[in-house]
Amino acid sequence: MHLSELLARHGRSDEAIEVMRALAESPGGAGDWIVNALCTLYADHGRAHDGLAYLDALKTRHDGEEEWDFFRMRLRLMAECGQLDEAIKQARAHPEGDTWYAAWSISDLLAKAGHTEEAVAVLEQHLPSNSSLLARHLIDLGRIKDAVRILQEPRPKGAEPVWTGTFSTEPPF
Repeated sequence: MHLSELLARHGRSDEAIEVMRALAESPGGAGDWIVNALCTLYADHGRAHDGLAYLDALKTRHDGEEEWDFFRMRLRLMAECGQLDEAIKQARAHPEGDTWYAAWSISDLLAKAGHTEEAVAVLEQHLPSNSSLLARHLIDLGRIKDAVRILQEPRPKGAEPVWTGTFSTEPPF
């Protein structure tokens, strides 16, 4: 990873991509953070089509299945390739497209397409999970008071863990 970053920083992006690609292709190497770094390199260096081809091959190796983390990377690459409307359509149709974490990606795509009001509507369905991004879009629309209100709303506390008061020294711990 560090070698790839160094190569990219010194204008040797093709070599940086090859280093990350080799890492991703190594046994157990196609973890989401490695593939994300590879796709970021592809996008940042004008090779989004190559990134999509890589994700297509990875999807094929996984019997046509694509987890949201990898699909999210696909959306960015599609946008970089000028397929913004198709990316929005696919994101909304994805089985996880109505989750709070998908709302983040969908709203970014909508805002990039100039549909910030629609991005706000998507995020409002998943409060408070996306309140900071919602506030950013509200600010972009000039709705500063709404953004401040959203950011000042108290967040619900998580459930308290249940503890019986005893510890075990026997497996499983």
